[in-house]
Amino acid sequence: MRQRRRRSTCPINFFVEAFGDSWSFLIIRDIVFFGKHTFGEFASSSEGIASNILASRLARLEQESILVKAPDESDRRKEIYSLTEKGLDLIPILLEMANWSAKHDPETSAPLAFVARVNADKENMFRLIRETVRAGGAIFAGPGSVVEQLAVAGPGS
Repeated sequence: MRQRRRRSTCPINFFVEAFGDSWSFLIIRDIVFFGKHTFGEFASSSEGIASNILASRLARLEQESILVKAPDESDRRKEIYSLTEKGLDLIPILLEMANWSAKHDPETSAPLAFVARVNADKENMFRLIRETVRAGGAIFAGPGSVVEQLAVAGPGS
Protein backbone atom coordinates (compact mmCIF):
# COMPACT_ATOMS: atom_id res chain seq x y z
CA MET A 1 0.00 0.00 0.00
CA ARG A 2 1.46 3.34 -0.98
CA GLN A 3 1.91 6.09 1.58
CA ARG A 4 0.00 9.32 1.16
CA ARG A 5 1.70 12.61 1.80
CA ARG A 6 0.01 14.32 4.73
CA ARG A 7 -0.50 18.06 4.84
CA SER A 8 0.48 18.20 8.51
CA THR A 9 0.76 16.14 11.67
CA CYS A 10 -2.23 17.89 13.26
CA PRO A 11 -4.62 15.28 14.73
CA ILE A 12 -7.65 17.02 13.19
CA ASN A 13 -5.93 16.98 9.80
CA PHE A 14 -5.22 13.25 10.19
CA PHE A 15 -8.91 12.65 10.87
CA VAL A 16 -10.08 14.76 7.91
CA GLU A 17 -7.59 13.13 5.54
CA ALA A 18 -8.65 9.64 6.64
CA PHE A 19 -12.25 10.32 5.62
CA GLY A 20 -12.03 12.97 2.96
CA ASP A 21 -15.75 13.65 2.78
CA SER A 22 -19.16 13.15 4.32
CA TRP A 23 -20.01 10.06 2.24
CA SER A 24 -17.51 8.03 4.25
CA PHE A 25 -19.25 8.85 7.52
CA LEU A 26 -22.64 8.03 6.00
CA ILE A 27 -21.34 4.57 5.05
CA ILE A 28 -20.11 4.04 8.61
CA ARG A 29 -23.44 5.36 9.93
CA ASP A 30 -25.27 2.82 7.78
CA ILE A 31 -23.25 -0.03 9.29
CA VAL A 32 -23.52 1.14 12.91
CA PHE A 33 -27.08 2.47 12.99
CA PHE A 34 -28.87 0.37 10.36
CA GLY A 35 -26.85 -2.84 9.90
CA LYS A 36 -26.10 -2.33 6.22
CA HIS A 37 -23.16 -4.36 4.93
CA THR A 38 -23.34 -4.67 1.12
CA PHE A 39 -22.77 -2.31 -1.78
CA GLY A 40 -26.46 -2.54 -2.72
CA GLU A 41 -27.59 -1.71 0.81
CA PHE A 42 -25.32 1.34 0.95
CA ALA A 43 -26.49 2.43 -2.52
CA SER A 44 -30.13 2.31 -1.37
CA SER A 45 -29.58 4.88 1.39
CA SER A 46 -31.79 7.96 1.20
CA GLU A 47 -28.90 10.34 0.43
CA GLY A 48 -28.57 8.81 -3.06
CA ILE A 49 -24.82 8.26 -3.42
CA ALA A 50 -23.69 7.58 -7.00
CA SER A 51 -22.27 4.09 -7.52
CA ASN A 52 -18.85 5.34 -8.63
CA ILE A 53 -18.55 7.56 -5.54
CA LEU A 54 -19.70 4.69 -3.30
CA ALA A 55 -17.11 2.32 -4.80
CA SER A 56 -14.41 4.95 -4.32
CA ARG A 57 -15.35 5.61 -0.69
CA LEU A 58 -15.53 1.90 0.17
CA ALA A 59 -12.07 1.41 -1.33
CA ARG A 60 -10.72 4.39 0.62
CA LEU A 61 -12.17 3.14 3.90
CA GLU A 62 -10.57 -0.25 3.23
CA GLN A 63 -7.26 1.41 2.43
CA GLU A 64 -7.47 3.32 5.72
CA SER A 65 -8.15 0.00 7.54
CA ILE A 66 -11.53 1.28 8.76
CA LEU A 67 -13.50 -1.32 6.80
CA VAL A 68 -12.74 -4.85 5.75
CA LYS A 69 -14.61 -6.76 3.07
CA ALA A 70 -15.18 -10.47 2.75
CA PRO A 71 -17.26 -12.64 0.41
CA ASP A 72 -20.83 -13.21 1.54
CA GLU A 73 -21.03 -16.84 2.65
CA SER A 74 -24.59 -17.22 1.34
CA ASP A 75 -23.96 -15.50 -2.03
CA ARG A 76 -20.32 -15.45 -3.19
CA ARG A 77 -21.17 -12.74 -5.76
CA LYS A 78 -21.69 -10.25 -2.92
CA GLU A 79 -19.14 -8.74 -0.60
CA ILE A 80 -19.83 -7.95 3.03
CA TYR A 81 -18.26 -4.85 4.55
CA SER A 82 -17.68 -4.59 8.28
CA LEU A 83 -15.83 -2.28 10.60
CA THR A 84 -12.34 -3.12 11.81
CA GLU A 85 -11.33 -2.34 15.39
CA LYS A 86 -10.10 1.00 14.07
CA GLY A 87 -13.55 1.56 12.54
CA LEU A 88 -15.33 0.51 15.74
CA ASP A 89 -13.35 3.22 17.54
CA LEU A 90 -15.44 5.74 15.55
CA ILE A 91 -18.70 4.78 17.28
CA PRO A 92 -18.40 7.38 20.08
CA ILE A 93 -17.68 10.05 17.46
CA LEU A 94 -20.77 9.08 15.44
CA LEU A 95 -22.91 9.15 18.56
CA GLU A 96 -21.56 12.57 19.56
CA MET A 97 -22.29 13.85 16.04
CA ALA A 98 -25.87 12.54 16.35
CA ASN A 99 -26.15 14.12 19.80
CA TRP A 100 -24.95 17.49 18.52
CA SER A 101 -27.36 17.31 15.57
CA ALA A 102 -30.29 16.30 17.80
CA LYS A 103 -29.56 19.37 19.92
CA HIS A 104 -29.17 21.88 17.07
CA ASP A 105 -31.28 20.59 14.15
CA PRO A 106 -34.96 21.46 14.60
CA GLU A 107 -35.88 18.94 11.88
CA THR A 108 -33.82 16.04 13.23
CA SER A 109 -35.09 12.50 12.86
CA ALA A 110 -32.93 11.38 15.77
CA PRO A 111 -34.97 9.43 18.33
CA LEU A 112 -34.58 11.77 21.29
CA ALA A 113 -35.28 9.10 23.91
CA PHE A 114 -32.38 7.05 22.54
CA VAL A 115 -30.11 10.12 22.46
CA ALA A 116 -31.01 10.81 26.09
CA ARG A 117 -30.28 7.18 27.03
CA VAL A 118 -26.84 7.37 25.39
CA ASN A 119 -26.09 10.66 27.16
CA ALA A 120 -27.18 9.27 30.53
CA ASP A 121 -24.65 6.42 30.43
CA LYS A 122 -22.17 6.99 27.62
CA GLU A 123 -19.52 4.52 28.71
CA ASN A 124 -21.88 1.55 28.95
CA MET A 125 -23.84 2.53 25.84
CA PHE A 126 -20.65 2.91 23.79
CA ARG A 127 -19.55 -0.54 24.98
CA LEU A 128 -22.94 -2.15 24.20
CA ILE A 129 -23.08 -0.58 20.75
CA ARG A 130 -19.50 -1.56 19.95
CA GLU A 131 -20.10 -5.19 21.02
CA THR A 132 -23.34 -5.36 19.02
CA VAL A 133 -21.78 -3.91 15.85
CA ARG A 134 -18.67 -6.11 16.22
CA ALA A 135 -21.03 -9.12 16.25
CA GLY A 136 -22.69 -7.94 13.02
CA GLY A 137 -25.64 -6.13 14.57
CA ALA A 138 -26.71 -2.50 14.59
CA ILE A 139 -28.30 0.10 16.83
CA PHE A 140 -31.75 0.28 15.22
CA ALA A 141 -32.12 -2.66 12.80
CA GLY A 142 -32.17 -6.42 12.88
CA PRO A 143 -32.53 -9.09 15.50
CA GLY A 144 -30.46 -8.36 18.57
CA SER A 145 -30.27 -4.65 17.76
CA VAL A 146 -29.23 -2.33 20.56
CA VAL A 147 -32.77 -0.94 20.89
CA GLU A 148 -34.13 -4.49 21.10
CA GLN A 149 -31.60 -5.37 23.80
CA LEU A 150 -32.50 -2.23 25.75
CA ALA A 151 -36.23 -2.99 25.48
CA VAL A 152 -35.68 -6.47 26.91
CA ALA A 153 -33.47 -5.11 29.68
CA GLY A 154 -36.00 -2.41 30.57
CA PRO A 155 -35.62 1.29 31.28
CA GLY A 156 -32.57 2.45 33.16
CA SER A 157 -30.73 -0.88 32.98
